[in-house]
Amino acid sequence: MKYSGWPDPGELVVGKIDEIEDFGVFVDLEEYQDKRGLIHISEVASGWIKNVRDHVREGQIVVCKVLDVDESHEQIDLSLKDVNDHQRSDKIQDWKNEQKADNWMGLALGDDVDNEVYTAIANELIGAHGSLYDGFKQAAIHGEEALEGTDLSDDEIDSLVETARENVSVPYVNVTGYVDLENASPSGVDGIRKALSAAEGNGEVPEEVDLEVSYVGAPEYRIKVKAPNYKTAESQLEESARRAVAAIEDHGGEGQYHRERRTDDE
Repeated sequence: MKYSGWPDPGELVVGKIDEIEDFGVFVDLEEYQDKRGLIHISEVASGWIKNVRDHVREGQIVVCKVLDVDESHEQIDLSLKDVNDHQRSDKIQDWKNEQKADNWMGLALGDDVDNEVYTAIANELIGAHGSLYDGFKQAAIHGEEALEGTDLSDDEIDSLVETARENVSVPYVNVTGYVDLENASPSGVDGIRKALSAAEGNGEVPEEVDLEVSYVGAPEYRIKVKAPNYKTAESQLEESARRAVAAIEDHGGEGQYHRERRTDDE
């Protein structure tokens, strides 16, 4: 997706070097439609420059700082030397992420989607989360909830969430807890089995969460949760333990949740 407007002074932009002259370098801006900027020779690198081509080459992808914008003369002044390595790396990564998100938009909406429809949906994602990539990332983590409050239709939201969850790699965290389940009532092992089934969720666990219950040693069972963030992970861990304890108590047994594994002398 390319923006139709103009960059702002101070903004970092990605460009491809199109033409090199003795006085400077012309750059096609990759993020803006039909926009071209000039890096004056004094802004190519620090110190005296004998030959501009010693520092840049045609076709090279660069990150520049916007110094000035004159829309009336369609002129954008850029600096290459004012961008440090950290800024360059971060900007290139953001640009690559937006390219990925642009491809995901095609998957979600179809390659033949009308430009106006595409732009309207993209603007909703950008307005809600700051960028296309972050919009997809949040949709992958939180599902439909991430797009609540937008003007997107239910079908559009479903398609975006489905595409996000199929394509976006999100960071995950793991948490572990334990639950002791004892049942001296007539329901016995069957009561324990039903409590473990309740701990596993009975269909209540969100799609973005992996939850696993395993046997440690009587009466202890381990609950492992993998989720996009600690808040969700901790919440799902506690919910799993609560379901297990409630189920065993319903069958006449006893249950207790704890975060650390018991030792034999406890």
